[in-house]
Amino acid sequence: MREVHLTSFVSAKMVAERAGVSRSAVSRTFTDGASVSEETRRKVLEAADALGYHVNHLARQLRERSNIVCLIVSDMTTPIRSGMLDVLTRKLQAAGKITVVLNTESDEASVGRAMKLTLHYRADATVVLSGTPSSSLVRTALANGQQVILINRDDRLNGTENVAVDNAMAAREALFLLRRAGCQRIALATSSARTPSLIARERQFVDEGHRYGVSVSVVEAGPTSYRSGFDVARRLFARSNPPDGVFCVTDLLALGFMDAARHEFGLRVPQDLCVIGFDNIEQAGWESYQLTTFEQPLERMASHVVDLLTGAGPVDSGSDDGAVFEPVPIWRKSVRPLPGE
Repeated sequence: MREVHLTSFVSAKMVAERAGVSRSAVSRTFTDGASVSEETRRKVLEAADALGYHVNHLARQLRERSNIVCLIVSDMTTPIRSGMLDVLTRKLQAAGKITVVLNTESDEASVGRAMKLTLHYRADATVVLSGTPSSSLVRTALANGQQVILINRDDRLNGTENVAVDNAMAAREALFLLRRAGCQRIALATSSARTPSLIARERQFVDEGHRYGVSVSVVEAGPTSYRSGFDVARRLFARSNPPDGVFCVTDLLALGFMDAARHEFGLRVPQDLCVIGFDNIEQAGWESYQLTTFEQPLERMASHVVDLLTGAGPVDSGSDDGAVFEPVPIWRKSVRPLPGE
């Protein structure tokens, strides 16, 4: 019958005492390829089972590499962020990595505090999904032997590896779809979060508009949320010359925007108003929205991060900008295919 120990973890020393062997014999028993007699192994395994002993892999690994990968992330409850966390943690754990999630704000000071914790944990690597650490802190992490990977950040800090989506491609395609639908008054809805990825989508979309002589009206409101999208719509449709085509830099903004346009201003989507989002969260495909959007290839991006950390497979991106993944256009019903349709 297994004994229950409520006051502390069962130690290798306790197993050794019960089995009547040395502490080193216990260590050899639980080390692959180590030399130990069958009789000693039997005694140790029986004692370990009776006591409920489990090998402390973390303590063993800290003598060399910790195998810990810290994920620094903010806004964990948003669909796109939780989706990335889900995919990334599953793939890292499948690769034998220990994942530690640090929930933080996106400002540099908060990210800096989180990154200092990764040094205390002696993490092998840090993956930054939100915000950008200071260059001095990155240098400290690199000097301590850490890998630092930045996801969807524009910053190119010396020594880091970058993984991102191609925001320029999405901006070009979004403007093309709106112009093809016959939209004449085009706007962009964004938030006050001003993250690198959101800024990049805004800048690329506005620049693409300039190429075609299209003046894009940019409006932002609050955090990146459904409510902010609702508020942006209220501001735009209260004007004398409201838009008939809108690119929302995230799906959450787009869903709020669509609801305000339909329920408060009586507009029909896509007959009166065309809307495009970005991320392809689950809600974008709900029947009440059927939002045309761009999907971040989370599975491919997460696999690339794992390859960077494990050295498995080719990881050379061929670009000084790191690995850049094309977002996948998802055609639904919030944009007219052609004028009049």
